[in-house]
Amino acid sequence: MRLHTTTWGSGDRTALLVHGIMADHRTWRRVGPALAERGYRVIAVDLRGTGERPGRGPGGVPPGGPRRRPRRDPPAGAELAIGHSLGGLVLARAVERLAPARAVYSDPAWHLAAGPCGYRAELFVRGKSMTREQIRGFNPHWPEEDVDIEMASVRDWDERTAHGLTPFVGADLWPARPVVPSLVTLADPSVLVRPEHARMLAGRGFELRTVKGAGHTVHRDDFDGFVSALEGWI
Repeated sequence: MRLHTTTWGSGDRTALLVHGIMADHRTWRRVGPALAERGYRVIAVDLRGTGERPGRGPGGVPPGGPRRRPRRDPPAGAELAIGHSLGGLVLARAVERLAPARAVYSDPAWHLAAGPCGYRAELFVRGKSMTREQIRGFNPHWPEEDVDIEMASVRDWDERTAHGLTPFVGADLWPARPVVPSLVTLADPSVLVRPEHARMLAGRGFELRTVKGAGHTVHRDDFDGFVSALEGWI
């Protein structure tokens, strides 16, 4: 699949970043530069229906900032791949083909529960009309810049992608094994990976680390905690 990408750094090692639903490459605004400082060439993809549409671009990118590139295939054989939420599901389903040396799944959406309290596309679609105050209310620990980015990325998001997940609701999407050495970083508490799921994943060979007090978007809720959780993996 050919996707638009944004790149930070020019190191010898490659890191691939995959965002979650309603987001785009901008969710990685701190993670990308942090990995670049560690010697990575960091490539963040825009999944279909997000910030990848030609001619729009993120705008306002300063000289020396991330470089926007046209559609390209996500790189195979990266040193590191990180997927958040839905991006964790996408990465897990593509990890054998992408063959990174290591994978990190951040609060991955490996189970879309059915029922009244489970996954419903219309709830995500309503997010298109969220006000800045509502986004701030849901994410009280986010820096103001991340609130602004969320407003922009949700506005740019094609809500039809939420309905595309409906066939997977209730399905067993849990990986049977880690195809490559794999870390799962979790929110505290995680709504998507409950304690019984965590025990199951540990039994299947995944390493799990919880970022204390962090919400679902761990890398934005507690950036320092997220980076600390990656110790030994980056």
